[in-house]
Amino acid sequence: MDKIGDMLVMIKNGGAAGKKSVHIPYSGYKMNIARALFQEGYIKSYVQKNTKKGDVLEIDLLEKDGKPKINQVQRVSKPSRRLYTNAKHITSVKQGHGSVFLSTPKGILTGKAAKKEHVGGEILFEIW
Repeated sequence: MDKIGDMLVMIKNGGAAGKKSVHIPYSGYKMNIARALFQEGYIKSYVQKNTKKGDVLEIDLLEKDGKPKINQVQRVSKPSRRLYTNAKHITSVKQGHGSVFLSTPKGILTGKAAKKEHVGGEILFEIW
């Protein structure tokens, strides 16, 4: 039911299983999330590919010292319970060792970028 949650779990589990890349069903919104993860250095690359079953998003996973870069993800806003915040109330994740991602009027942004832009939005997920 939760396409974003499924995407995040597939990325985390792929890294934990030692895979180099994962294939996720494509959507423009997932592509924007992958772009934000790439810009923050959580994934190596992302690309849309056409297959016989339809379009997929291929995400190359990033490792740090032989371990996956993404250790944990936590979906904050869910389809059954949406959570929003303004720029003043965006908090850090794991004392600055993680990131929070928001869906804002300016696109998918991290908490730091949203504070800098003085924009709030829906809190999508936390990652560390």
